[in-house]
Parts: sequence; C-alpha cells; structure tokens
Amino acid sequence: MNLDALELFCSVVRTQSFSRGARAMSVTQSAASQAVAQLEHRLGVPLIDRSKRPWVLTSEGRRFYEGVVALLDAYNKLVAEVAAERTEATGEVRVAAIYSIGIHAMSRHVQRFMAEYPRAKVRLEYLRPTMVVDSVLNDQVDLGIVSFPSHHRALNAIPLRRERMVLVCPPDHRLAKLRTVRANDLAGEDLIAFDRDLAIRRAIDRVLKREHVSVNVVMEFDNIENIKLALASGAGVSVLPEPTVQREVERGTLVARPLQALDLERPIAIIHRRRKRLTPVALKFVQELKSD
Repeated sequence: MNLDALELFCSVVRTQSFSRGARAMSVTQSAASQAVAQLEHRLGVPLIDRSKRPWVLTSEGRRFYEGVVALLDAYNKLVAEVAAERTEATGEVRVAAIYSIGIHAMSRHVQRFMAEYPRAKVRLEYLRPTMVVDSVLNDQVDLGIVSFPSHHRALNAIPLRRERMVLVCPPDHRLAKLRTVRANDLAGEDLIAFDRDLAIRRAIDRVLKREHVSVNVVMEFDNIENIKLALASGAGVSVLPEPTVQREVERGTLVARPLQALDLERPIAIIHRRRKRLTPVALKFVQELKSD
C-alpha cells in the first residue's frame, strides 16, 4: 500500500468515476481499477459497491476514504514543515490566486509574511481558475490558490480550508424571510449561476440534481463579484461561499441563509508542481497561509 495507490483511490472517489479519476492521475482506467482492487484485497473488505449504478462507496469505503484524505493531508503538511524548519526565507515567491479568495485576506497574509521575513518578497496576481492551474503547470508561479482542486498527476494540493455554501438573495426576496433554506425552497427560482465549465457550478448542479430540484438559470458568470452585482439588482438568487458575501451581509445589501441538509462546501487548496521542490520562502508562505 503506497501513496500513489492511495492518491489514485481518492481521485476515483472524488471524481466518482474510474475513468475520470485515472485520467486526472495520468494512468489508465485499468490501472485505477487494479489499484482499488488491490486495496480491497489488502484490507479484506469491499470499498466500492459495484452492483449499483452509479457505484457508491461501502460504509468501509467511506471510512477508509475519509481516513486516507486526512493521512495525505497530514503527510503533505509534515513534508512542508520539515523542509522549512531550518531554512531562511529569502528571495521571491510567485503566487496566483482565484479572485474570490479575497484581496483583503490575501493582502493581510502578504503584509504579515513580509513583516516577519523582511528579506522575502511575494509577487501576487489574480486569475481565472484554469489560468491559475496553467500558471503552476507552466512554472510561471510557485504556488496557486484555487477552489475545488482537481486531481492532476503533475500537481500536489495542500488543503487550506473549507467554506460553507449559503443561499444569497436581496433583502426583499421571499427566501430572505426564512431562517434556513431547504432544497425544495429553491424549486423554480431564478438562479444566478457560475459558468458551466467551473467546478463550483458542477458541484452545485450535482446537489440540485440529487435533490430533484429544478431552477431557472437566468445568468452565468465566471466570478463572484459579478454574481453579487446581479444579486443586488434583484435578478435572482445564488449559492455562494459564505465568506465571500460577509461584507455585503454586514452592510445589509444582501442576505445569506444556511442551506439545510445540502452539505455544500467549497474546498480551498494551495497547489504546486509535484516534482518541483519548493523553495524555503515558498514553504514558509504556505505556513503563513495555513496559519488562520
């Protein structure tokens, strides 16, 4: 049982597909099937119930998956901490982040980091999610900060945090009167959505489909700021990460309501090239980002 097999198993589970999970790890579907079968043989229990269409994890598979995710996270964190322990942070670290991470939050991290390491410099830019990934793969930046990190054999993802997704609407909308919003409350609503090619849109669509809820998508945007502008104009409702609307909620221009029993979260992660050794300054900036 090795790290590659465990990462491949997680990739299959996260993508809910042997073929997509294998493709994300740059291996064949046969290799993915064999890896999972070998894990099941080693553990002596089935991890996946293949009798159902689509397949689902067994109770043992779910427990094993959650444990493996925690194990890989701890391993990646340990590697970064050990490598950075006895080295001095000097030089430049190049970082690309998606817009919705928040300029204010990132500025706070950069200022705090440079105050602690005056010989270090952070070069930060904001890009679309696909461009963040491409920048990391093409070695244009050292670190990328993305949501819903996809599994790519050439990339390593360090979990940063998980953000609760909430229903967001104008204060005079009927859903603003509810304390919590159920799936059925969204039926027939005008939805201001993310572009179809974004992972966050696919995650929301999967949940709505699972709950058998149909909505009317009236607008699609590639960033949260435009969605918030459309919300403020009364064009509909949306589902957004709670931290991204904190200021608007405090000002009273938008209302956010919990989504009851929908279990929607946005995972945020730091990505970097797997086979590229991070510099001491990059490792210490990772530690800074994880400090909150």
